[in-house]
Formats: sequence, C-alpha cells, structure tokens
Amino acid sequence: MSGVGQDSVDRSTGAHSVSQHSNPDTRIPTPDTSPPTTSSFEIQQVKQYWKNKVVLVTGGSAGLGQLIGEAFASAGARVVLAAIDAEGLERVAGGLKSAGHEAVGILTDITQQDQVDALIGQTIDTFGGLDVLVNCAGRSTRGEALATGPDKFRELLELNFFALVRCTQAAAPHLIRAGGHLVNIGSLAAKTASRYLGAYPASKFPVAAYSQQLRYELNPQGVHVLLVCPGPIARVDAGRRYDEDAAGLPESAREPGAGAKIRGIPPEKLVSKILRYCERRKPELVMPRRARLLFAISQLSPSLGDWIIRKMT
Repeated sequence: MSGVGQDSVDRSTGAHSVSQHSNPDTRIPTPDTSPPTTSSFEIQQVKQYWKNKVVLVTGGSAGLGQLIGEAFASAGARVVLAAIDAEGLERVAGGLKSAGHEAVGILTDITQQDQVDALIGQTIDTFGGLDVLVNCAGRSTRGEALATGPDKFRELLELNFFALVRCTQAAAPHLIRAGGHLVNIGSLAAKTASRYLGAYPASKFPVAAYSQQLRYELNPQGVHVLLVCPGPIARVDAGRRYDEDAAGLPESAREPGAGAKIRGIPPEKLVSKILRYCERRKPELVMPRRARLLFAISQLSPSLGDWIIRKMT
C-alpha cells in the first residue's frame, strides 16, 4: 500500500481528472440479478436532504470535480462549477441544465484572490446562499525531492493548498450561516509520502492539517468539515500523463500513484461515499480504508512505515 494518492489531475483545467468510462467491451453483459443495495426510500431521503442546497465545486470542468458536481445535481442540489477551462465549464454546466438541473459554470482562477471573491459573490447573487464548498481543484507531478526546486514546490502549494485556503475563507461566513459542509479533497499523500512524487506530498500534507484545524473552529459553529484522502483514481490515460515529469525516473513512476501497488479507485464509488459522508457529517474519508493501518504504523514506527512503502511502490 502506498501513501501516494489523489494525483489524477488535469493541468489544463486545474481539475482533478478521472476516467468516467471503462474499457469498451462488445460482449453482451450478464444481467445483474442481485438485490438492490439501496432502497427507493433511502434514495428519496438523500434527495430530500440535498434538495435546493447550493453546492460550489472548484475544478468542476472535468474529472473528479465534474463527477462530484453531477452527483450533487442528481441528488437535487443547485450546483456552481468553477474552473479555468471555459469550454469544459460550458460543456459540463450545459449538460446538467439540459438534464433539468440548476447549474452554472463560473470561469475562475482560484489562485487569484479577486477572482475567488467574485466567485463567491456571484454564487450568492445567483442562488441566494451557499451550503457546500468542495475544494477539488489541484494537480500532481513526478520527480525526486532533491531534484525538485523551490519554484515547483511553490507552484503546487499555490494551487493545492493556498487556493484552497482562499476559497475556504471566502466561503466560511456563508457556510456558517447555512450550517453547511466544507469538503477538502486531499490524498493518501496528505497522510504519508511516497517516492517519485516531487512536490506533491508537501503540497497535500497542509490540507490534512488545515482540515483538522478547521474542524476545531467550524464544527462548534455548525459547519461539517470533511477531509477526503483517496488513493490513485482509475482513469483511461494511466501511465501516460507524467512522461515529461518522470524522465530519468523508473518506469513505474509514470503509473498512477507513481507505481503504487494499489488498485485504482472507481471514481463513481468515491463520489457516492463523499455525499454519504457529508450526510452523516463524518470528519474523514480514506480510500482504501486499509491505508489507515499504514498511517498508524508510520506514526508508531517510521522505519517500518518507510519499509512498507518501499515494498509497495
């Protein structure tokens, strides 16, 4: 198991990118005759919970951010998608509206304070409030720590952490007023570092610490804070996205999680759990769950934790 994590990010959109399609298969699938796992009554309860709530998702023009926005919309929420990809925003927001959902896309560079302020203001002007902020925008990289210069660390910290802080501070008064939810998308790399991830773990560790601090400050004011720490997310272009960054590194560094021996997480399963953890107001979602054991071992015995990570990457 690796301490690496949610590195499925599309740089062009500033959004966490994931595969939405499995490999094509021309065979006729065998019908699923197993009983349903969720009753229609439970589905209706979920829709009642999210009905008309206002959800803002950064990095919402593609990948994981898109799927989160679509899931909230399907549950009855009104959705605001923010990203730097105008074409992607138009496509995703347009698709939601065509499906009968309330959704808008707002072109935003979340590394710029004035644009973050404008994003929150436009959200309030459009829907009259804000119930959920999902800080999803971010990206990963590859490299050795010593070979990664300060500028690269600064660049990833700016997007993966400082932009998250900007959005959170701008949205906090509205979330407090609504007694809402703050969802920070971290990574397994927010809990334990792995090899060949360059500046990525250093830009994600602060997300975990900040989320813990926010729980102390916001929970008493009625705001639920959820830290999401997923491992590598299943996607169709796995192994091809980091060719340039991984030059000179072992071939495995190009793979999801920089070669972590862990199965890619189905993005739809992750998104479903995010909504469920919000409904239950849980503080942390780690996928796969067994990664928690590695976190505990690494705290109790760093040497043993390092040995496990070396064996699993």
